[in-house]
Amino acid sequence: MRLYIWSLLACSLGAAPAAKETTFYKDVAPVLQARCQGCHRPGEAAPMSLLTYQDARPWAKAIKEAVLVRKMPPWFADSAHGEFANDRRLSDREIETLVSWVDGGAKEGDPKDAPKPRAFAEGWAMGKPDAVIEMPLAFEVPPSGTVDYTYFVVPAGFTEDRWIEQVEVRPGTKSVVHHIVVIVRPPGVRYLPDAKPGVAYVPVKREQKHQPDVGEGTINFAGGATEIVGVYVPGGLPYELKAGQARLIPKGSDIVFQMHYTANGKASTDRSRIGFIFAKEPPKERVVNTFVSNTNLHIPPQEADHPVTARVTLHEETRLLSMFPHMHVRGKSFAYRATYPSGESETLLAVPKYDFNWQLTYYLKQPKLLPKGTVLECVAHYDNSPNNAFNPDPKSDVYWGDQTWEEMLAGFVDLAIPVGTSIRDVGTPKKPQTTGGNQ
Repeated sequence: MRLYIWSLLACSLGAAPAAKETTFYKDVAPVLQARCQGCHRPGEAAPMSLLTYQDARPWAKAIKEAVLVRKMPPWFADSAHGEFANDRRLSDREIETLVSWVDGGAKEGDPKDAPKPRAFAEGWAMGKPDAVIEMPLAFEVPPSGTVDYTYFVVPAGFTEDRWIEQVEVRPGTKSVVHHIVVIVRPPGVRYLPDAKPGVAYVPVKREQKHQPDVGEGTINFAGGATEIVGVYVPGGLPYELKAGQARLIPKGSDIVFQMHYTANGKASTDRSRIGFIFAKEPPKERVVNTFVSNTNLHIPPQEADHPVTARVTLHEETRLLSMFPHMHVRGKSFAYRATYPSGESETLLAVPKYDFNWQLTYYLKQPKLLPKGTVLECVAHYDNSPNNAFNPDPKSDVYWGDQTWEEMLAGFVDLAIPVGTSIRDVGTPKKPQTTGGNQ
């Protein structure tokens, strides 16, 4: 009788709904496509591919651990400041999907449920370039020791001004390329004047005179009129612009590859390149890339949280499109702040836990207007203590320098300006006009 009653009760209440089965093809593959495969595929920055079930299954537990602590995808911006178009963070639902898949046995599911595979351009994340400029010769990277910053000057071969819509920098051998900065040197500009086209060049080192650090900064335009046109860092994305925006490469310009190589125990060769997609029509805005720096920085020994500031005044109205903070292995945190002519101020980007191995560019969802007279400030904190596992020497005074045992404060920015102006106009005050005649 009791069994009969319990059976009736179960029927009246209804059976508990079966737990939804999470499978790779139906649930997990769409998340990996949207969030992971840009890096997790052959030839890209990640150490393993996640294109297929066979690729992903051995890494199931590692995927769960990485997404639960939000280690992957890498994203370091404080959500309290700014909204970014390339925000890589997984949603709670996406995390739940990946964890459920792993906890349920990482099942494959029905291949018919799989989404259409993402199409990736062969060798180029941005698609087929209109022009490719490559280092003319392969550079031999030794198996050990320090490799000084090495420069390669390559004539672009453009016989007319070129407006660039998209840029992508590709290292030849990623395992030894720490980063690449590609610079446009217009005709007549005396930047690296001793460098011969096509030949590896290491500038002569001069004794550095350390000036007091008073927190002032500069906007970089080396040689007077050079401009950064592209950057490669592990995990970085190609530079993309919106309709009506483009970067300028004047006719007759040279392309300068600034190469930072890191020996990894194995002799290697590298031949890096840069690809351009040209604008289809004249732009309405010119986009320039530069950085705010403080070359007088000084980090005392044993300091666990040493602040350094770089302040610059903008002498023309501009629109801020993106930010890319750069420091070396003592870097701890980085923030961009703007103080407007009205006296109001705001934090544009805060990276509370800087990671030297994942240097990201943060693209604003909406460009930020920076009126003429705005003070743009970069505030960096450094850990020069023994508690920093990456610190080469906590007993040393640290100054500005190219190598990773030295330091930098470089707040890269993409700025949109009128077509007829340059970054020099933004970074330097105009000389007061004088009138002729006796006064």
